[in-house]
Amino acid sequence: MTEERKLIVRFIYLVIGLLTLSIAACTTQQTIQVVIPSPPETKVEEVTDDLHGVEIVDPYRWLEDQESEETRAWIDEQNVYTDSIMAQLPGRAALREKFSELMRVDEIGAPIERGGRYFYGKRSADQDLYVYYVREGPKGEERILLDPHPLSEDHSTSIQLRGVSSDGSMVVYSLRRGGRDELEVRFMNVDTGEELSDRLEEARYFGFALKEDNSGYYYVRMDEAGPRLYYREMGSPPESERLVFGQGIGFGKFLSANLSPDGRWLLIYLSHGRVRTDLFFVDITSDGEIIPVVEGVDARFTGQFAGGKLYITTNWNAPNGRLMVADPTNPSLENWSEFIPERSDAVLRLVSAVGGRFFALYLENVKSRVVIFDQQGRETGELEFDSICTVSYVTGRWDSDEAFYSFVSFHIPPTIYRFSVSTGEKELWSRIEAPFESDKSEVKQVWFESGDGTSIPMFIVHSRDLKLDGDNPTYLTGYGGFGASLTPDFSPMAAAWIESGGVYAVANLRGGGEFGEEWHRAGMLEKKQNVFDDFIAAAEYLVAEGYTRPERMAIQGHSNGGLLVSAVMTQRPDLFCVVICSYPLIDMLRYQKFLMGSSWVAEYGSADNPEQLKYILEYSPYQNVKQGMRYPAILFITGDGDTRVAPLHARKMAALVQASTSSGKPVLLRYHTKAGHSGGQPLSERIEENAEITAFILWQLGVVQN
Repeated sequence: MTEERKLIVRFIYLVIGLLTLSIAACTTQQTIQVVIPSPPETKVEEVTDDLHGVEIVDPYRWLEDQESEETRAWIDEQNVYTDSIMAQLPGRAALREKFSELMRVDEIGAPIERGGRYFYGKRSADQDLYVYYVREGPKGEERILLDPHPLSEDHSTSIQLRGVSSDGSMVVYSLRRGGRDELEVRFMNVDTGEELSDRLEEARYFGFALKEDNSGYYYVRMDEAGPRLYYREMGSPPESERLVFGQGIGFGKFLSANLSPDGRWLLIYLSHGRVRTDLFFVDITSDGEIIPVVEGVDARFTGQFAGGKLYITTNWNAPNGRLMVADPTNPSLENWSEFIPERSDAVLRLVSAVGGRFFALYLENVKSRVVIFDQQGRETGELEFDSICTVSYVTGRWDSDEAFYSFVSFHIPPTIYRFSVSTGEKELWSRIEAPFESDKSEVKQVWFESGDGTSIPMFIVHSRDLKLDGDNPTYLTGYGGFGASLTPDFSPMAAAWIESGGVYAVANLRGGGEFGEEWHRAGMLEKKQNVFDDFIAAAEYLVAEGYTRPERMAIQGHSNGGLLVSAVMTQRPDLFCVVICSYPLIDMLRYQKFLMGSSWVAEYGSADNPEQLKYILEYSPYQNVKQGMRYPAILFITGDGDTRVAPLHARKMAALVQASTSSGKPVLLRYHTKAGHSGGQPLSERIEENAEITAFILWQLGVVQN
């Protein structure tokens, strides 16, 4: 679309909006009524596929071509259309100010200590991006090590610390441009601040492991044929890289690797989705052969070294997880012994070996519990918390008394403590001082029955003086996939929603990892419909218990959560008023053909398989949109920077629902050119987007912010 045409289209929509905008106010509630102009017309070019004897018609296949002139013009028109409606909504300035207050605060992450130096990221309230610092000692004077702000005028290029050498003299960091998953990797001399000649050109990387003597490094790169593990000597040219592992491994699998603290042992992981991990092992000091430790076992394995032993966290014969121990010189599966047994009442998320102790992070009814074990596997205590919370990590070194851990909840911003393993004493390292009055909020966990009678938990957060009058604006979210757990967390969106008098709810659906591997498998492949049934039951519970009604309920999902909300929208359009669907999978008959899609076949199945096609076709949102159905208001969000989930899903679905809905409610697409699945937006843009999303929801729910 030419700039002239953009201006004409924008002017037409603006005039229509101004002519049709009317605001009616009453003493107790304000409502806004907008006659929505028709969306841009999208041409239909039907393509018919025969999938195992089933005829599938796709009217918008042409929108899959992201770089075609037609698609780019269509994207521009959609953004202009979205702008024309969003510009009419009142209250955006107040919301922008509120999100600025919540998000423009000082933030500092947990440090990495190496060689007596402390490395950490920090973002001041007036900055868009994290800047990385180094201190000499835990309380020494800090100095800037890496500042991404000068790297891009619009602050769309960010930096992330990827590793620090054991002596603290070198750092490895990555540059991410926009929200792309592809990274450029660089190395820096900490003493001089000079860039080293080593550099890994932009590609998709999975982990970096520096050798103990800084003479070389290992890294996994996703090549055209699949993932490969390479080794490169420090200071050598790119063509000198040596393939270590991965020959013949195709797309759909992931590789990663890590070194033992003494630099002797290299552990290699080959993941087959979220259901299986093969583990390999090599002594790099003797150029030994790569030995399979465990291969072909339908379970997950994660290893770490401590005190000269190899400890493996696994769900092998233990769906809730346990910790095993092995001798690195004889690490075969049959020689393992159990160190921390499985619990029936809690799921083992991870184990951190710090300060000669083992910190086992459990989920017990979706709430964090951290149990400490000694070197004989005996419980010696717990970290104590006085609120429903999430502890996402405990970090530190095995031979150091110092540990760091994070604490967060729905109503408590992230707080990081420095902890003495030997004495149990803790001191504050950092706290995000967001202007949110935690004591005025109530966090509760409820349980409800899904369609098949399964009991499902859900967190509900709201102000303490909320009245259950069945009319409260409600924001419901979920995920339900890949064994990922939605635990208590602080978000500016939730904080603003709660302070505005709304109800914020998080449903812990099957397909996640909240109750171990069995819970995960109950929501994958042919059982994926369980996830949607759980979410529908969550919404019905909120209505039945007097929190809200369908006309006052918004749902939100990201990525696999985008699949969730688009699926329930097609199955129960009557149950929701607003849908926020970001970076989603939607056309489940074709997802495996694009970007990283083939790596998720173990989770979803594939339409290429005739048996799996049957159940995928039953729920795939794109194929289940019905002409003339009254669909909720929808805001799709995606962007060119999403190199993980193809943006074509949101493009095609937006066009289809715009052409199909009879409700008269807006169906909008917000399409970014520099943001994606991995973010890519500076803080200022994230503030603006949060304000836009919230204004859209409040408008549709009949709540106007002055």
